[in-house]
Amino acid sequence: MRRRALLQAVPALLLPRVASAVTYDPVDRGRAVTFPRDHGAHPGFRTEWWYLTGWLERDGAAPCGFQVTFFRSRTGHADANPSRFAPKQLLFAHAALALPENGRLIHEDRSARVGPAGVRFSETDTALAIGDWSCLRDAGSGRYAARIAGRELDLAVEIAPPGPPVLQGEGGFSQKGPRPEQASHYYSRPQLAVRGRIAGGRGAARRAWSVRGRAWLDHEWSSTLLDERAAGWDWIGINLDDGGSLMAFRIRARDGGVLWSHVARRDAQGRPRAESAPAQWTPTRWWTSPRSQARYPVGFEVTVGADRLTLEPLMDDQEIDARASTGGFYWEGAVAARVGGQPAGRGYLELTGYAAPMRL
Repeated sequence: MRRRALLQAVPALLLPRVASAVTYDPVDRGRAVTFPRDHGAHPGFRTEWWYLTGWLERDGAAPCGFQVTFFRSRTGHADANPSRFAPKQLLFAHAALALPENGRLIHEDRSARVGPAGVRFSETDTALAIGDWSCLRDAGSGRYAARIAGRELDLAVEIAPPGPPVLQGEGGFSQKGPRPEQASHYYSRPQLAVRGRIAGGRGAARRAWSVRGRAWLDHEWSSTLLDERAAGWDWIGINLDDGGSLMAFRIRARDGGVLWSHVARRDAQGRPRAESAPAQWTPTRWWTSPRSQARYPVGFEVTVGADRLTLEPLMDDQEIDARASTGGFYWEGAVAARVGGQPAGRGYLELTGYAAPMRL
């Protein structure tokens, strides 16, 4: 499917552009995020993603992690381009299983231009598909269903939110840099209950499990996200054991400093906790990828208020090679959080811009 989709896109990339320029929708601080409409896609914006990550308990095996991500990209091809092959909107998808017995991720990806049969998104609700890879939200129950049928991994899970979405930043307006336009519309859905089945491996080595667990969904859309001085970002989404949630990120500068940072902590009822200072990120352990040669800080101490969370990865090698789809390498891994040596939660850590500066 991925090879066919790329071949479909190549001729359109060679077509001349029409004279009219593409104008991307701006992120507006005063725009209210509303549902169910904002569960859907926002094709006027340049970049958008739906990130689903979580920990799963397997019958008869150790806990594992999973990732299902769909990205939408509006290209530079103007809407007035008359060619039916013009890739005005692209969809990408990444899927990964972090099985600790493997020692590294099982990862697959797909990419295609929107338009051919089976490649679609909806502007009214979450309904994303690239062939038999899909992420759908049922309007009646509010539950999500993710289905991935790959060569080395298979996943079919149902995801139940415990409550309404959490609007990040100021009512869903999330600043990402010093300039007003460096922002996104952003909401999260922590503490998602997950049930279903997964399988990993090939041939006789392939194994399948019934699973249950907790997940986190991020939906974010923007047209100008990163400052030109930015190298990448570090991000965590942690489902806390007390029912609360913690999201924090920092935008790293190419000179080693921090351009922007934010932290949002909520209690089990979803009420925000006021933080008097930004989170402090202190790497505690590094791992070097044998593929990209990138050196990632896979262990962290993240200080939020009076609490110091120690983050430890499920395994070190959780690097994703996305050169065939969104481009480049990044680290997306399951991590466990401890406070004072005691278990405090589980979630995911994302590290970008370590192999090369991030470009969106």
